[in-house]
Amino acid sequence: MRAVLVKDGRGPIENLYIGEAEKPVPGPGQVLVKVKFFGLNRMDLMQREGKYPLPPGVSIPEILGVEFSGHVEQAGEGVSEWVPGDEVLGLTAGGAYAEYVVAPRGNIAKKPAHLSWAEAASVPEVMLTAFQALVVIAEVKQGDNVLVHAGASGVGIAAIQLARLYGARTVTATASSKDKLDMLLQLPSGATHAVNYREQDFAEEVKRITGGKGVDVIIDFVAQSHWKQNINSLAYDGRMTMLALLSGTEVSKFDLAPIVFKRLRIQGSQLRARSVEYQADLVSRFEREVLDHITGAAGDGKVRVYIHEIYPWTKIQEAHREMEANKNSGKIVVEIV
Repeated sequence: MRAVLVKDGRGPIENLYIGEAEKPVPGPGQVLVKVKFFGLNRMDLMQREGKYPLPPGVSIPEILGVEFSGHVEQAGEGVSEWVPGDEVLGLTAGGAYAEYVVAPRGNIAKKPAHLSWAEAASVPEVMLTAFQALVVIAEVKQGDNVLVHAGASGVGIAAIQLARLYGARTVTATASSKDKLDMLLQLPSGATHAVNYREQDFAEEVKRITGGKGVDVIIDFVAQSHWKQNINSLAYDGRMTMLALLSGTEVSKFDLAPIVFKRLRIQGSQLRARSVEYQADLVSRFEREVLDHITGAAGDGKVRVYIHEIYPWTKIQEAHREMEANKNSGKIVVEIV
């Protein structure tokens, strides 16, 4: 089969090329999917550079990509719920930048008929990551005040909309430019408030927005530079889910007392390294609670997918360059042509 490969196994964007790879074969409990579109994620950039340790179970380690849409090509031993021709979207530990990918049976879901193939490919990683962080871990509930960092990222936009779906009272998003902040406020189920973290103290802003209470939930990707303000932003019994460490891992001279006195709960989260069983349960709950609410950007659903740009896979270098430059507001997806 053809696939996007990385020359020398790792390196700069220029090392990406379309070449030949062995077509995977589904094992027991697995499904082979003929891929139509795949989504880009920041972890792909890190893996390309050799900075992302792969979890067990990656069938073809040299091929990037964790989310896709396409048709079932073949069901492995013991799989009866999926048959050739089924239209699906799915999540895998790796290998989605290819004409064919193998995924566990529980990691794929029926593609909603109202979503395009490109829209379907933009759902799995960002929506499931946001769902896990916000709903499963932080246990967002009706009336909560929520703060979402990196609001214009794919996961950020998903988390904002999910917070609104689950009845949050306020959803404050942070971003670094007026254009991004305006976009987040203008989304049909977008942020109720937006803060430029480069120009404003977001801890003071959320206290103002919440009448001094603070936020009940924070979804954070930034870590070190936001840590102290995050702790200041949290209300009593606040919960923070940390998804990344973009600004660094070490915080100096930090007072631990607020964690105890405010009864804070802080938890890190990953999705790709989770067990097959965990991911299957997550996908199943997501299907029950959220999938039917998702529509394309032009739809009227409570949760919408927002695609920044669609690239043919012959322009995979340009797609990576767009994400590396942090130019995207929403998902970057790639079509196999």
